[in-house]
Amino acid sequence: MIAGIISLCGHFALQPNGACVLVLFGDYRGTVRQSGFYWTNPFMTKLKISLRTRNMETQKLKVNDKRGNPIEIAAVVVWRVDDTSQALFDVDNYLEYVKIQSETAVRHLANSYAYDHGEEGEITLRSGVDEVSAALCHELQERVGKAGVVIEEARLTHLAYAPEIANAMLRRQQAEAIIAARQKIVHGAVSMVQMALEDLAAKQVVELDNERKAAMVSNLLVVLCGESEVTPIVNTGTLYT
Repeated sequence: MIAGIISLCGHFALQPNGACVLVLFGDYRGTVRQSGFYWTNPFMTKLKISLRTRNMETQKLKVNDKRGNPIEIAAVVVWRVDDTSQALFDVDNYLEYVKIQSETAVRHLANSYAYDHGEEGEITLRSGVDEVSAALCHELQERVGKAGVVIEEARLTHLAYAPEIANAMLRRQQAEAIIAARQKIVHGAVSMVQMALEDLAAKQVVELDNERKAAMVSNLLVVLCGESEVTPIVNTGTLYT
């Protein structure tokens, strides 16, 4: 009867995407990964562990980017346990290990890239989304590989300047946007003036000397580049009065 009761302790059930690590008197004997109902040595220690894909979002971390600007950054990490023996025996707590290493990787990522406005061809946190995500995923895999964990995806979920410099950076972005817009307006205005002069000359509508061309160019640029509407003045005399 005693032997029968002891043998009943060897039964265990395993759910899909689960695993059971078997340890006999401190010696690792293997892992059962296929779902079902099993019986094993009753003296085996059975440690169940989930193999399901999990996701974890890091806290919003305040760090400095490559240029020393304080920024706020956070990421989401999709991961799963692949090697059960490493997850249970090579690290103390694999859940806490993945969490701490993820935050460490995000901090290092922020220190390695500029937030934005990098040099020509430079990858930044804002512009190089795919490249930054790939770099984060690669670094995370190197950090958590010893815990038997596989990183399936890692992406930034929050990225912003720290509050103390957010207003200053917003003004800088607005100024750069205004300058870019002005450059485009001027380029377009010059092209339109050149087209007007070439059409007048080609169709022999009117012949203008250099002085009148200069006046016409000046007037057209004022009209095309001005922020407010221009009130037209009709000249009832000649070009030279």
